[in-house]
Amino acid sequence: MSHMGNGGKIAIGAFLAALGMLALTAITLEEAVLFTFLGLVAVGYVASLAEAFARRRYLALLAGAVGTSLFIGCAIAFLRMWGLAFNQDPAALGAAVTSKDSDIYFYLAAASASLALLVLFAAAVWPSRCRTPSRSRTQVRKRRPTAASPNRSSSSQRQPAARQPAQRTASPRRTAAPRPSAGRNRR
Repeated sequence: MSHMGNGGKIAIGAFLAALGMLALTAITLEEAVLFTFLGLVAVGYVASLAEAFARRRYLALLAGAVGTSLFIGCAIAFLRMWGLAFNQDPAALGAAVTSKDSDIYFYLAAASASLALLVLFAAAVWPSRCRTPSRSRTQVRKRRPTAASPNRSSSSQRQPAARQPAQRTASPRRTAAPRPSAGRNRR
């Protein structure tokens, strides 16, 4: 879990807690437990979305957006067929349902929401391809030279150091006479 940020860790915790609340909802059928489950799913969704943005997984974000849009559209279609959405009649909740085959919209909404959550969760917790497990950031930082300029590579820095001892041993030691600088004597 060291490869993910706080959003991924929150997403894992929220989805594990949501699975527990789903089991508790199935056992007790309490409304408060159902709303807690939906709240935990929403927290996991937002945390997965934030982690996917941080990891720059734009294809997964696009798939999650399509799944979320399908969920919203199918949920509105389901509610509309039952007369619960966009109805101005105050007695719409007490009216008998005359529509047939509205269950398909419910199943499509549930499937698209589940797939969107699964894709975003995978984007948040799946390790990236470019990092090898044997080398971490601290090992890479320790191997880099600290006083090197950003334009030079490490191989070009090693070559002058290797040449200097060879030049010193091959040439006799001489003391050079100080040379006058050209800029001071031109007046």
